[in-house]
Amino acid sequence: MTDVLVLQHAQPEGPAAIGEALARRGIALRTVRIDQGAPVPDSPRGAAGLVVMGGPMGVYEEDRFPHLPGEIRLIRRALEEELPILGVCLGSQLLAAALGARVYPSGRKEIGWHEVRLRGEARSDPLFGGVEERFTPFHWHGDIFDLPRGAAALASSRMTELQAFRSGSQAYGLLFHLEVGGPSVREMVAAFEVELAAAGLPSGPILEGLAIHAASVDRIGRRVFDRWADLVAARG
Repeated sequence: MTDVLVLQHAQPEGPAAIGEALARRGIALRTVRIDQGAPVPDSPRGAAGLVVMGGPMGVYEEDRFPHLPGEIRLIRRALEEELPILGVCLGSQLLAAALGARVYPSGRKEIGWHEVRLRGEARSDPLFGGVEERFTPFHWHGDIFDLPRGAAALASSRMTELQAFRSGSQAYGLLFHLEVGGPSVREMVAAFEVELAAAGLPSGPILEGLAIHAASVDRIGRRVFDRWADLVAARG
C-alpha cells in the first residue's frame, strides 16, 4: 500500500483533513511524532509523499529544537526525489527554509480567523484553481517567510503578504490552516493558552468563529487536499 510520511510537532496539529483525503484514496499515513521524541527519518524511505505539520517552534530555533536541521534535510531529499510535499504553518516555513528562503519573526501574531486572498498564479494552480478568490481559514503563526526563488506566490492576507506558495509542480507551503475542524481548533486554544494570553487575544472569538467559518474551511480544504492526494496517488 502506498503511504505518506507525516511529521507531527504538537498533539493538536495532526494531519486531520489531509489524512482524510489520503484515506479516501486508500493511502496510509506513516506519522512520526516529533513531539514524542521520535527521530527524524534520514530519507522518505519509499513514501509517495511528505506532509510536515505545524508546531510552536521557529525554524531558526535549532539550539532549542535540534530536530529542525534534520527536518530540513529530509525535505530537501523529498524535493530531490520530486515527491509531492505539503507543509502547513511551521511545515511551510521549513519548506521555505529548505528551498533557501529566509524565515523570520513578523513582530506580531496572526491568530484566529482571517481572510485570505488568492493571487493570480492560483487561478491555474492544480490545487487552488477554481477555489473562490477570498476565503477565511484559521491562522496561528508569528513567523513569516520570503518567497523561495522560482516559486509561485499563491495567497496573501491583510497582515501577511505571503500565505501560500508552490515550488515546482508538487511542493506546497500553506501558512494558514485548512485542515482543522472544531476538535483541532479547541485543542490548539487549550494547548497554547499561554501564547494567546501573551498576545492579548481572548479565546472567545476564536471558538465562536467555528460556527461561522468551519463549514467553508471544510469544503475548501476537502477540495484542496483531495487534489494534493491525487498527486500522491499518481506518484504511488
